[in-house]
Amino acid sequence: MRVPRASQLAIGSFGAVMGLAGLGLSVREAAPVLPGLVRAPAHLSEPWIALAALAFAWLLPAYLWKLIKAPRAVREEFSNPVQMGFCATLPVGMTLLAGGLAPYVPPLADGLWWTGVVLLLAMQAWGLQRVLSGGIDLEQVNAGWMVLFIGGIVVPGAGLQLGHEDLSRFVFGVSATITPLVMGLVLLRALVRPALPAALRPSWFILLVPPALVYAHGSVLFRDFAFLESLYFFGLVLAVALLAYARGLARWPFGAPWWAITFPLDALAYAAARYAGGHPEPVWTVLCGATLMLAMLAVMLVLVRSALALRG
Repeated sequence: MRVPRASQLAIGSFGAVMGLAGLGLSVREAAPVLPGLVRAPAHLSEPWIALAALAFAWLLPAYLWKLIKAPRAVREEFSNPVQMGFCATLPVGMTLLAGGLAPYVPPLADGLWWTGVVLLLAMQAWGLQRVLSGGIDLEQVNAGWMVLFIGGIVVPGAGLQLGHEDLSRFVFGVSATITPLVMGLVLLRALVRPALPAALRPSWFILLVPPALVYAHGSVLFRDFAFLESLYFFGLVLAVALLAYARGLARWPFGAPWWAITFPLDALAYAAARYAGGHPEPVWTVLCGATLMLAMLAVMLVLVRSALALRG
């Protein structure tokens, strides 16, 4: 196996933890809705959680080694506006892994969740001051910024399991408030600047996360906000547009940004399971199954490509 040098390990590689853990959590959520398809939910969900834990256990020490051996490369990732959004894949991935581990090792899951939340809030404050400092061209904005500034909408999934409802509501509220501003900025960049480099184009799938998880988690944290269901409907239409956009996927150079395809599709499947659970009409059950299968195929594709890339 060819292991990349420390300076070559991108912080966005923690998107693998997000994609793997997110799929396991989505399967767990869909199991009650799809008893005919998910006959043995533990066999379909827990292997993805285990893979997420293994990926995190490999990536974290590897990135800490990069911090020691190539601090300039780390500083560049955190200061470069093109890359800085992907830095939040680390804390967001930690909170997702916490949700996966919560039924087995609650103290470890709790520690992971708290660490991820504190780190994410610190990164968001740092990111805001970086923007306010100026010197960022609109062309440097990309969908990865949503991981940093909107990542808090992911947090309640594990936070509610672990009994942290108030803090989950706080972190969710911060990110949900800034969601329209960041999405608007990202879409403005798409309208008035050249297309993203091919290597970053998979990151457009991150647009799926806000409508999916603001609906899925917002409807639990704020039970009287039924209009949030409209966000799920928008997510379905957006997914069709993104899949059409990605028809040239095979020509895009493979790299860490490909993991940006996986978690957004996980999030859509998670939202579909939530909606189908409250609306038992067959069409919503079918959509739940279809989105879950799509997420699973995406994760398997990127996982295989990653394994092949490591082998060289």
